[in-house]
Amino acid sequence: MDIYLIRHTNTAADPGLCYGHSDVGLADSFADEAQDLHDKLPEFDADCKVFSSPLTRCLELARTFSETVTTDARLKELHFGDWEGLRFDDIDADAVQRWTSDFVKAAPPNGENFEDLYLRAGSFWQDLSTVKAEQVLVITHAGVIRALLARALNLPLANSFQLRIDAGSVHKLRHSVDYIYVDYINL
Repeated sequence: MDIYLIRHTNTAADPGLCYGHSDVGLADSFADEAQDLHDKLPEFDADCKVFSSPLTRCLELARTFSETVTTDARLKELHFGDWEGLRFDDIDADAVQRWTSDFVKAAPPNGENFEDLYLRAGSFWQDLSTVKAEQVLVITHAGVIRALLARALNLPLANSFQLRIDAGSVHKLRHSVDYIYVDYINL
């Protein structure tokens, strides 16, 4: 099975905004960015399965690939809790520092830590192994893609943030028997 992990394109959110679970819209450049993304990819088989985070920034992109999209809340970005919708510059600097120094185990107030996201995304990954298709597209967020790559490559979670995950990027994995191959990252 070929698995394409695709990050949503650029959003209309202001730079520095904390918006993990918030449903922000896409940038005005969406149509061009979506076309650029499609140009990077091969033609997909009729039985290709498309999964998406239910957030608009992913779902709109997913619908450019198929009219039949399965949404899954486990594919949502990290939940920033009380920080959702705030600018990072407006959050107490000491609180942000405590979180960034141990984001794997520490969570924003009423939010989740990266380990929580990893387990949530891992549950989706386990279910993906039962899908009957040669090609699967997963349209999601940078944090989820990092978590899934960490799982596939057996990386320590803190090291997954060394992987660059650009907006509109594609990361291709190939599942063969009980082995995962990485064909490419951040195309």
